[in-house]
Amino acid sequence: MRKLILCTLLLTLGLVTTQAQMPTEGVTYFLPKTALRFSFLIEKKTFTPGEYARYSERYIKTAVKSQSETTYSIVKTEMSTYALPDSAKQFTATIDKKHSIVSVNRDQNGVIMAVNARPKQVDSPKAFVPSPKTEPINPSKYMTAEMLAAGSNAKTAELIAQEIYDIRSSKNQLSKGEADFMPKDGEQLRIMLNNLDIQEQALLKFFQGSSTVDTTELVITYIPNKEVDRDLLFRFSPHLGMVDKDDLGGAPYYIRIKDLKVIPVLELNNTPQKKNKDDVGINVNLPGKIEVTLSKEEQPVSTFETYAAQFGRIENISGELFGKKFTTHIILNPVTGNVESIQTESLE
Repeated sequence: MRKLILCTLLLTLGLVTTQAQMPTEGVTYFLPKTALRFSFLIEKKTFTPGEYARYSERYIKTAVKSQSETTYSIVKTEMSTYALPDSAKQFTATIDKKHSIVSVNRDQNGVIMAVNARPKQVDSPKAFVPSPKTEPINPSKYMTAEMLAAGSNAKTAELIAQEIYDIRSSKNQLSKGEADFMPKDGEQLRIMLNNLDIQEQALLKFFQGSSTVDTTELVITYIPNKEVDRDLLFRFSPHLGMVDKDDLGGAPYYIRIKDLKVIPVLELNNTPQKKNKDDVGINVNLPGKIEVTLSKEEQPVSTFETYAAQFGRIENISGELFGKKFTTHIILNPVTGNVESIQTESLE
């Protein structure tokens, strides 16, 4: 009998111990760290000299470039932000019968986005789409039979130049109304002048050459962790475009991060603000405002302002907002982790 009682007591104690050691259910998440995304539009210009460039000064009295050339330039700079999980800010939200937390929404990286609410949609950066290119003018289609039959380059260049002067003379006569065959109305005159312009520009390419322009997008990311006065972001060469950081052939572009010491205040309208001793593990960021400046060598070229999670502080949300008397719906900024919407609902 004593053995039976002893066994029963031991079994009961074992059950109590097991229940006491059962971990509280919850959802583990990260608060975000804010990363910077710089988008640069790079314009590449390729110049090809004209086939008869060396005869330009002789026949059309104009000096032109005779060597091929490729140049690069930055024509547009934009900055956006995105979220990364901050490994130093990992928490677990309590989900049990004592609290009214029923859902914790996270992104694919585990960054918290909402509590008891539908998260805010994250807009992806728009993909760069270059403008459609116009078909370049082919000057060869405007060559006459006499030009094609010329016995030397010099003679061909002379005939092309003479045709250019004839076109200019025809345009002048049409504009003055002195042409032998004048158009019937203004629309016909416009069409005729436009066709002559196209022919002139096409033939001039034999001397002046032609240029093509290609625009591409280059993206550079940067994660600011503290104030910096002069951190090398990249190097850029007008002849090679973006080059390695250790390539002194490119001009240095620096980034400067300044903490503006501005942190938003968390407004909890019509909600109890007394902190509960029972921490339910819901934390949010109060991000700090920073100024981001890009400089080419010593000259500032772009300045931006944004909020970054790592320049602010963490705010714990009172457990009373998720108790038996209240439930709370929170929507967070997906990039900074700041509260964008908080609504408390009474359960009584």
